[in-house]
Amino acid sequence: MGAALPSTAPLSTSLALGATDVPLIEQTLGDFFDAMVARQPEREALVSVHQGRRYTYRSLQAESRRLASALLGLGLVPGDRVGIWSHNNAEWVLMQLATAQVGLVLVNINPAYRTSEVEYALNKVGCRLLVSMARFKTSDYLGMLRELAPEWQRQQPGRLGALKLPHLQTVVWIDEPGQGADEPGLLRFSELLARGDAADARVAEVAAGLKATDPINIQFTSGTTGFPKGATLTHRNILNNGFFIGECMRLTPEDRLCIPVPLYHCFGMVLGNLACFTHGATIVYPNDGFDPLTVLQTVQDERCTGLHGVPTMFIAELDHPRFAEFDLSTLRTGIMAGSPCPTEVMKRVVEQMHLSEITIAYGMTETSPVSCQSSTGTPLAKRVSTVGQVQPHLAVKIVNPETGETVPVGERGEFCTRGYSVMHGYWGDEAKTREAIDAEGWMHTGDLATMDAEGYVNIVGRIKDMVIRGGENIYPREIEEFLYRHPQVQDVQVVGVPDAKYGEELCAWIVVKPGQELTEEAVRAFCKGQIAHYKVPRYIRFVTGFPMTVTGKIQKFRIRDEMKDQLGLAEEKTA
Repeated sequence: MGAALPSTAPLSTSLALGATDVPLIEQTLGDFFDAMVARQPEREALVSVHQGRRYTYRSLQAESRRLASALLGLGLVPGDRVGIWSHNNAEWVLMQLATAQVGLVLVNINPAYRTSEVEYALNKVGCRLLVSMARFKTSDYLGMLRELAPEWQRQQPGRLGALKLPHLQTVVWIDEPGQGADEPGLLRFSELLARGDAADARVAEVAAGLKATDPINIQFTSGTTGFPKGATLTHRNILNNGFFIGECMRLTPEDRLCIPVPLYHCFGMVLGNLACFTHGATIVYPNDGFDPLTVLQTVQDERCTGLHGVPTMFIAELDHPRFAEFDLSTLRTGIMAGSPCPTEVMKRVVEQMHLSEITIAYGMTETSPVSCQSSTGTPLAKRVSTVGQVQPHLAVKIVNPETGETVPVGERGEFCTRGYSVMHGYWGDEAKTREAIDAEGWMHTGDLATMDAEGYVNIVGRIKDMVIRGGENIYPREIEEFLYRHPQVQDVQVVGVPDAKYGEELCAWIVVKPGQELTEEAVRAFCKGQIAHYKVPRYIRFVTGFPMTVTGKIQKFRIRDEMKDQLGLAEEKTA
């Protein structure tokens, strides 16, 4: 299927080209979705379990057209930016379809953002409209917006103006039937939808003028330093990526994919929603935020055949006290991605969750996102030790970060990719775009990788994560994989911390399996004679979890910062 290399000849240098036998989709998302609806109007398209809602392909099309009509009714025109600040729900996917249908650029805003971050994001891209959750757990989204724009209290919906949010004219809050009092100056989502007309001729008129190369999505990359950058993606970028991702999973209209990963990120909206829509499969949201119990319940009740997740989600499901109560026998495939997938976790997922055809995907927001993926036919040994092969219509290479030369097979270097998936650019930031994408169109990822003679890629860390101890290059991923083998280790992260003598020393943060006990001495004894002495972590800490983004990406820089504070360490000054 999709991830096959065009030739079986062994590679000598780390450059691989994807297959081109299946042509790229050159339609807009709206046109492609309409064609799928025409093929199977009555098949179930979306189940939002926590909301008790179900949509067929036909009813989802009607509701998204109605919403598109309502958005045009607000005076929005193709190219306008429309933000969504919400966890997973039916409204999210309606916005994804409706905005694409009429050429509006959907701006995904991280639900973990707080006032200064949301202010930055909305102003950076000039959002004219924002759809927001009212509240979620301890997050009061409307409260944060009112803190930024107290002027709205006395203004009319659709005619907002605030000093701190000068571009934003309309704010819509996601309500449930009969929920809550009206919000002064703001519009209910149900009210906005009621204004639309699924048969509005303007929707088709606007759609006819759109091109597949038009931007339709902005995603802020969660940089570890500086302000987030707005990666701008087109119909062609994300529609094709969703299609080829689904091909690797061998999705069909019979599949039902459980999506507990967030929609605001490419994992949910491309690897989830668009992989399903391009194959006529059913999307199933178990909950608005991740909860392992509702995932297990949903897989059983909805007879899901696929399940997505980052490694920490699969670990939480496998180790849930009630795991054995659920019938997961319908599961077949899915994707584990978002951060490096520990080999031992992958084996448990295959053996205990029936996910015999689970795939690994690797990519970044700037590449729509997937560049490499294993397929259902990839041998298990390769599935647990690599991120698969290059996706169709893409090229990938591993280069020496200093010289830019492509390295021989098996050597470490920076992973670069080129092809249809490379983003349109960073919104309003030509300089940063040129830093990331070179003159030949290669996206430089900052990830360290190796490629074998069959084109299988292994991600061995970030260039910035590499630890140099006394002149020895150490790759934290290698140490993590080793420590995962310890029977009492549930999860582990390894970072470098400053050291006066060696420049850097290793530090391991370990989460111990429930009901187990582990000591620093036992960990060191486990390492002795198994890995080189300089790879044994000098500092070992037992923790209950790791600092991470909403999408499950571990924030190693925060582990490093915390250890520097704990140990009173300072960075070595370089001349």
